[in-house]
Amino acid sequence: MSAADKIKNAAQDVAGKVKEAAGSASNNERLEAEGRNDQAAASAKKAGENVKDVFKS
Repeated sequence: MSAADKIKNAAQDVAGKVKEAAGSASNNERLEAEGRNDQAAASAKKAGENVKDVFKS
């Protein structure tokens, strides 16, 4: 996994956490769900990159 990919995935995860917290604070279920989805997408990307790394070595 390249450093740029790690940074992008971490940024997406943080953005998801911020969205989820903002949605929770403002009682906005849609924003909260978007935040959870962003976090899940970042986790899936990270897992996919980890699998690629295993097969590279």
